[in-house]
Amino acid sequence: MSLRSHYPIQDTDPQAIRDPVTLQLSSGPPGYLSSAVDRIRQPVENDSSEFIPSSSVSSDFGKEHKACKECLCSAPPPKISDLMNDEDLLYTLRLKLDATHCTVKNWKNFASRWGMSYDELTLLEQRTHGPTYHSPTQEFLLRYNQKPVTELTALCQLYQRIDVLRLLQRWMENDWPSRWQQAH
Repeated sequence: MSLRSHYPIQDTDPQAIRDPVTLQLSSGPPGYLSSAVDRIRQPVENDSSEFIPSSSVSSDFGKEHKACKECLCSAPPPKISDLMNDEDLLYTLRLKLDATHCTVKNWKNFASRWGMSYDELTLLEQRTHGPTYHSPTQEFLLRYNQKPVTELTALCQLYQRIDVLRLLQRWMENDWPSRWQQAH
């Protein structure tokens, strides 16, 4: 058994270098790259150059396929706004990230990393001490509600908040798909 059969060998000889894309294009039929208005080609492996005209597609095509509600479409990646619709999760996140212990990375670190200025951080922190309690974590998440939850999990990894990371991962794997299915 030779090494070549298991691992590809790169030939660096300038005479031997051949661009497979150039070879493929030059070996194509004449007019292949010309823009034909009536022809739309999709690259397919083992293309046999067969084309099915749209007139041969059954008029019952739309009737044969069921609506997305009945199919098992996978849920798209959740955004923070989706996460905020889950009251239990939001409550737990607030408990974990509102903490003000000096050695624990909290909402301030996350917000600062996403670009909040010192003045904005101070303003959010002052709101928590007024007559009506506002969670700084909730305010921070509201401000960045269009970011994907995966970016929030990346911050958890960066700041080594494994407890929050596990909470978010469990929600994305278990709760989010079922919530998305119910909503759509």
